Amino acid sequence: MDDKGSVGKISVSSDSVSTLNSEDFVLVSRLGDETPSSTNNGSDDEKTGLKIVGNGSEQQLQRELEDVLMDPSVADAGLGSEAMSSLGPSDHGDLPNVTFPVPAGTDPLSSPPPKLEIVLPVQTAQESELNERSYRADESSSEGSPCSPIPDEDSVVFSQLTYLGCASVNAPRSEVEALRMMSILRGQCQLPLDVTLSVPGVSEGTVRLLDPHNNTEIANYPIYKILFCVRGHDGTPESDCFAFTESHHNAEIFRIHVFRCQIREAVSRILYSFATAFRRSAKKALLSSQQNAPLTPDSDLFTFTVSLEIREDDGKGTFSAVAKDKDKQSFKLRAGLDKKIVIYIQQTSNKELAIERCFGLLLSPGRNVKNSDMHLLDLESMGKSSDGKSYIITGSWNPNTPQFQAVNEETPKDKFMYMTTAVDLVITEVEEPVRFLLETRVRVCSPNDRLFWPFSKRSYTETFYLKLRQMERKERKSPSSDTLYEVVSLESETEREKRKTTASPSILPSGPGTTAPSPPEDDEEEDNDEPLLSGSGDVSKECAEKILETWGDLLSKWHMNLSVRPRQLPALVRSGIPEALRGEVWQLLAGCHNNDHLVEEYRTLITKESPQDSAITRDINRTFPAHDYFKDTGGDGQDSLYKICKAYSVYDQEIGYCQGQSFLAAVLLLHMPEEQAFSVLVKIMFDYGLRDLFKQNFEDLHCKFFQLERLMQEYIQDLYNHFLNVGLEAHMYASQWFLTLFTAKFPLYMVFHIIDLLLCEGISVIFNVALALLKTSKDDLLQTDFEGALKFFRVPVPKRYRSEENAKKLMELACSMKISQKKLKKFEKEYHTIREQQEQQEAPIERYERENRRLQDANMRLEQENDDLAHELVSSKIALRKDLDNAEEKADALNKELLLTKQKLIESEDEKRRLEEESAQLKEMCRRELDKSESEIKKNGSIIGEYKQICSQLSERLEKQQTATRGELEKIRSKVEGCEKCSSLFNKEGRVRAAVTTAPGDGTEETDEEKEGLKNQLREMELELAQTKLQLVEAECKIQDLEHHLGLALNEVQAAKKTWFNRTLSSIKTVTGTQGKETT
Repeated sequence: MDDKGSVGKISVSSDSVSTLNSEDFVLVSRLGDETPSSTNNGSDDEKTGLKIVGNGSEQQLQRELEDVLMDPSVADAGLGSEAMSSLGPSDHGDLPNVTFPVPAGTDPLSSPPPKLEIVLPVQTAQESELNERSYRADESSSEGSPCSPIPDEDSVVFSQLTYLGCASVNAPRSEVEALRMMSILRGQCQLPLDVTLSVPGVSEGTVRLLDPHNNTEIANYPIYKILFCVRGHDGTPESDCFAFTESHHNAEIFRIHVFRCQIREAVSRILYSFATAFRRSAKKALLSSQQNAPLTPDSDLFTFTVSLEIREDDGKGTFSAVAKDKDKQSFKLRAGLDKKIVIYIQQTSNKELAIERCFGLLLSPGRNVKNSDMHLLDLESMGKSSDGKSYIITGSWNPNTPQFQAVNEETPKDKFMYMTTAVDLVITEVEEPVRFLLETRVRVCSPNDRLFWPFSKRSYTETFYLKLRQMERKERKSPSSDTLYEVVSLESETEREKRKTTASPSILPSGPGTTAPSPPEDDEEEDNDEPLLSGSGDVSKECAEKILETWGDLLSKWHMNLSVRPRQLPALVRSGIPEALRGEVWQLLAGCHNNDHLVEEYRTLITKESPQDSAITRDINRTFPAHDYFKDTGGDGQDSLYKICKAYSVYDQEIGYCQGQSFLAAVLLLHMPEEQAFSVLVKIMFDYGLRDLFKQNFEDLHCKFFQLERLMQEYIQDLYNHFLNVGLEAHMYASQWFLTLFTAKFPLYMVFHIIDLLLCEGISVIFNVALALLKTSKDDLLQTDFEGALKFFRVPVPKRYRSEENAKKLMELACSMKISQKKLKKFEKEYHTIREQQEQQEAPIERYERENRRLQDANMRLEQENDDLAHELVSSKIALRKDLDNAEEKADALNKELLLTKQKLIESEDEKRRLEEESAQLKEMCRRELDKSESEIKKNGSIIGEYKQICSQLSERLEKQQTATRGELEKIRSKVEGCEKCSSLFNKEGRVRAAVTTAPGDGTEETDEEKEGLKNQLREMELELAQTKLQLVEAECKIQDLEHHLGLALNEVQAAKKTWFNRTLSSIKTVTGTQGKETT
């Protein structure tokens, strides 16, 4: 297996690990039971297989097209065509995705896997050398071993495991099925077997089960046969179990093997070892072991990856991550906008240290700054990520403050500046705080400047090596804690590289040193045997203002009349369309400015099932693995790409999905939404003739090969003669160029420019680019033999054009070559003439046999279509019968509901008549009550008036009586005062004075009688006065009582006016009065 075919994709959504497809094409074999694809994919995969005849035999063409259709490094490993066909697509990458987390910011291919410190007996390959020798002896002696073990196989041995058994499964890559079988075997296992498990560190190795007592081998499973690895979910009884599935007996049977760990924490380490084996080849593992000595589990060196992301206010209420120029390793910031700093911290090796909190996020312009020059930012949030793998810290940054003025002023385009970010962490097991320092390049542009393409790299990642020393208990400040460390040293990967460079002057880079490491792909040499990953290279959206103005004027004129292309358009396209405008210009060139019908059809197509779904899913995972937008399994990029390919396979029933379409769709998807990308893809396939290459057994493709060879004979005679001498034909190296339009292997900068020319000038531009490639590589190709030439086309040629300068020169050369359509037509006629002559010279039997095979293929295809149509017809009849039954049931229900509604209507009408009668009676009653109420109101008014009159009369009478009483009292007082005798008896207040002794005699007796009479008269007058006062009080009480009754009556009248009943009476009265007037 090639390491490219086992590269692990990273995901944190599942606790499962599996092998992964190669990013290259897969040859879909038609050998029936000999290939796993016949079991897994059935006819779906067969429809997408390449069957090319003419210009060489079919077997020869399949063998020579392995650069296009197979993993390229298989040939380097020494596998011939026979071995290739026996392994099948599953053996070469038709495997599910690796979903095991690895450190962010590290290269899974080149960097060594992080070692997790767990309490688990682990042996390295060096510690178990005797066992490895016995393994190799056993494997070399076994006849059924598909591959021999590599020398000094790097493996990890796990003990204290229990084998629970195995079972057959139908879905070997289904996590649900695996967990179900795991639960069954765990619950039903009665005789568990103690075993030791040996997991290799490379994809060429073998997983072995060993007897823990004598280390004898019980069973072995080559890595390439292991399809899936999964662990039990936390919180379930199976949390201490793991399992893996493997293809048994040439993939006719799939079995799952279940194990239980006595140490639950060991499950994660075992899955990590499987993930390492899936994604590492022997060559990479050997280089890694030579460059970096593995850390032992008890090492005091802890590795962290720290990623910095800068977000800016996008004016829509949210903060979007700013892009980072991958070539220049600098963030592009816009002046004056509020920003946020987001730090992602993840531990990648040794036992996990718990980050308690962050107590400081600091920022400063420049590099090598002092602590006093760092400025504290406001912390917004801190805590673990949703998957628990990383610790995320977010802080707000206002660049308009004076201390950040240096990073808020625009910098020239050819210059940049540095910015230093620091984060201070409190780690539970470490006695003192730990500070991670990140120095990054930044460029500040205008707030109105164009943004980077959103799929470019957005974060800066640095690896830190924290060396700790475990403190003695007496040294600790808090002796209660179990384990406590002190910091010995903290070093970043950049500092390590500087130190190594300083220590070894012979390996100093030729260019000026920088603090940010260069991208790995830029440092690779062209003689490296690893091919360039598809989707490599970044394309900046920066463009000169004059060019943008020119394009802006052209687009303004073009939009006025979209049916006519501007005259200056071809010249501008040959220089390359600005990246910021490619999405719009491509749609206009393809004629998709009015594609509403395709957009609506696309939304319908994605809801339908595709017969080639498995082939599409397999290809999606290996399309542009080097691009950030498509590298994540299940991410937005792969999801959109899947929908486009699926929609086209349903849209074009004749061709369906063809291997290689995913690369072209991915290029379009990088520049426009998926609906528009689908529309442009349809235009390229139909209007530009790309789908014709896949029709009639690739007849038109072979015509293109003939035209290319004739052009080589005319333009590059010496290279043409050399290819004839070594037996190299065009279909052996140019198939990928025509089928994928150079999108599969070449850097994106060159790919985008080729699509510019294709949409502007047609598919014949492929000849220009192909001749330019051959012309620029002529000197190297003339020195190669057959194998060397194929390898040169596969590896060095794409890598040569990672440089934009080389790609520009190549495209200039391609544009300068004049290839007339007349000449291509002439070569096409020659090809058809030769084909006719070959057919005529062909023996009748052979011709009839070939025609018979063609007819049989067509017959099989038609029978398949007939079966599909019959199945669809039966399904539709069943569905129609079902719908009819449902409609009849619904009609019966509606009839019943109608009868109920009619009955309710009759009842409602009766109720209405009853209510109308009651309403009439109520109106009559209300009228009577109204008359009665009005009479009562009048009566109450008259009573109130009489009460008021009586009260006034009583008041007047009382006043008169009081006046008369006062007058009589005054008269009596005057008479008493005028009488000498009386005046002596009464004082001025009218009260009787004290008795005065008088002379005895008759006079005294008369006086006494007179006094008695006066006293009696006075008593009567006082009594009469008291009665008068009593009457006055009673009158006042009656007046108050009457006033109280009057107030109550008025309140009742006022309340009656506001009630619904009164309003109803008023309305009835009004209506009655109106009717009465009309009657009179």
